[in-house]
Amino acid sequence: MQRFKRDYELVIHKSTINSWFVAVCTLLKPLYEVHRQALFKSDYLTGDESRIKVLTTLAKDKNGKPKNTTKKGSKQHLGWMWVLMDPISGDVVFDYDESRSKEAANRVLAHFNSGYLQVDAYASYNTVAGQQGVYRLGCMAHVRPKFFDTQKSDPARAPHALRLIKRIYDHEAISKDFTAEQRKAYRLEQLAPLYQKLKDWADQQAPAVTPKSPLGKALTHLQNQWPYLKTLFLDGRLRIDNNLIENIIRPLALGRKNYLFAGSPQAAQRIAMIYSFMATCKAKGINPFEWLRKTLEVIADTKYSQLHTLLPGYQAKAEEGL
Repeated sequence: MQRFKRDYELVIHKSTINSWFVAVCTLLKPLYEVHRQALFKSDYLTGDESRIKVLTTLAKDKNGKPKNTTKKGSKQHLGWMWVLMDPISGDVVFDYDESRSKEAANRVLAHFNSGYLQVDAYASYNTVAGQQGVYRLGCMAHVRPKFFDTQKSDPARAPHALRLIKRIYDHEAISKDFTAEQRKAYRLEQLAPLYQKLKDWADQQAPAVTPKSPLGKALTHLQNQWPYLKTLFLDGRLRIDNNLIENIIRPLALGRKNYLFAGSPQAAQRIAMIYSFMATCKAKGINPFEWLRKTLEVIADTKYSQLHTLLPGYQAKAEEGL
């Protein structure tokens, strides 16, 4: 809302904005479901999660008074925004859940059962990523910081790992503008040997390192993630790390500073809906305000079977014949 004030010099009462927000989300909800369905047709998704504070209404006692809470009968709950992205198309979906559990991950990814899933080492993804037909893809950007943090405690060995990882990223930068086929071939020739050197070095060092030391933890993480890091070499479209989706999540952190919390679980899901469309527009180079304005002008008169034509980027794809 600060952008509206900055860009259009509009100052509107918060209660009015909230009413409009609810009305807009009511109109967009069917389109959001179509958007989610379209995302799960992809064979390559990246995923991450981020915290969000949510007000929840507590149960009342026999006298009708809220239990163990404020006079308003609500408390803050730490919920989670689960974020999924198709790095190829740029489609993004935010989905709210009250927890970060395995059950939450299974619900959010219930319709993804084939393809590549790039996530961090968080165990809640294990069930989904362990399905037959799903290939878990690791993140080199989560490997590097663990070695970076060991430089003070182990200045003799940590730099070796960091140098290898830098060489890996240097080669990855060279292949940035390659086709998927060219990138796959280049990675197999240039990156695969570096990956193997890093793994061999970790295996060599691990027996002589205390497992709970900073370096020990970094080595263990690399060894545990090794099968998933190698997935990179199966397809030239795959990304070396999950940084793209982590950048997508950053506006959520800014939003938390502005609105502090969602007023209810329902409000949190509405926030997820809006973030989904805004992030998708940004990823596809579309002006989010113009997309939203045009969509709201026609969505009420659009048949459900045609809602997909309102999705961000659909018109450009149609003009390209895709």
